[in-house]
Amino acid sequence: MAKLSVLDLAPITEGSNASQALANSLDLAQLAERLHYQRYWVAEHHNMRGIASSATAVLIGHLAGGTSTIRVGSGGIMLPNHAPLVIAEQFGTLASLYPGRIDLGLGRAPGTDQLTAQALRRTLSGSSDDFPRDVVELQHYFKEPEPGQRVMATPGAGTNVPLWILGSSLFGAQLAAALGLPFAFASHFAPAQLDEAIAIYRQTFKPSEQLQQPYIMLGFNLCAAATDEEALYLRSSSLQSFINLRRGSPGPLPPPIADFEQTLSPPDRALLSSLSRCSAVGSPATVKRSIDDFVEQTGADELMLVCSIFDHSKRLEAFRIAADVNGS
Repeated sequence: MAKLSVLDLAPITEGSNASQALANSLDLAQLAERLHYQRYWVAEHHNMRGIASSATAVLIGHLAGGTSTIRVGSGGIMLPNHAPLVIAEQFGTLASLYPGRIDLGLGRAPGTDQLTAQALRRTLSGSSDDFPRDVVELQHYFKEPEPGQRVMATPGAGTNVPLWILGSSLFGAQLAAALGLPFAFASHFAPAQLDEAIAIYRQTFKPSEQLQQPYIMLGFNLCAAATDEEALYLRSSSLQSFINLRRGSPGPLPPPIADFEQTLSPPDRALLSSLSRCSAVGSPATVKRSIDDFVEQTGADELMLVCSIFDHSKRLEAFRIAADVNGS
């Protein structure tokens, strides 16, 4: 049985606002803690009207302050957008405020478009090619300072904040294995290289101070409800959002539409069908079967559940169902 965790994009629904989205995130984090979910992560995205988690470290502090035991972290911080020292100070501060509860998941994509990436960094002289070096630099800042070390993260030094490598390709698997770090694969939206990435990570993993054995967490879509029919209806909100994003027009999370998939073109249907392996959509019995089958196929140590439902109360219920069928 795999552990379950939550990835929250802090979705802003049509007709609502960021304040409500952030309140909903805290409400969900508190529920996840009561249901014994392993961790609660939020993701860095920018210039997206439907996502309220752009100031990721700030939101992590808010969520950690409103809970007491669940691990809280990033899924992830897009490291090309930041100087490693700044992230070390931010997450060192979080780890000092909430000892033993903070995770730092790192990605090498900008989490946005190129124009917004330039607005974030003012220059594009840095690139994702710098990612391995930046990860190692970040690790250095979290260790105890060395004699004569002139640049230190304060807070940060000596906190040993656990790092995770995030990825949707083979690059992340190779880097996580080489550095001996846990690996989180974004199979919930990019499953094409899932099996190959898992194999490369496990076969080439090198033990480290942080981790002695490979540890894999996989992104997994969830839409659970009382019946299969209701779940399919509720799922149409996230599917609309996914299609809009791929078309270059992201926006707030739309309300559900009956028979939404029947309105799609064959290419769009094919795109959505690629996600079916990494999804559990339906009644409690259907969700249990989908989770069990996926874990058996992949050997995942942990699933990071992603669930965007327009009605907040229905979203809470989906996570209750998942925890119940998984025996959490």
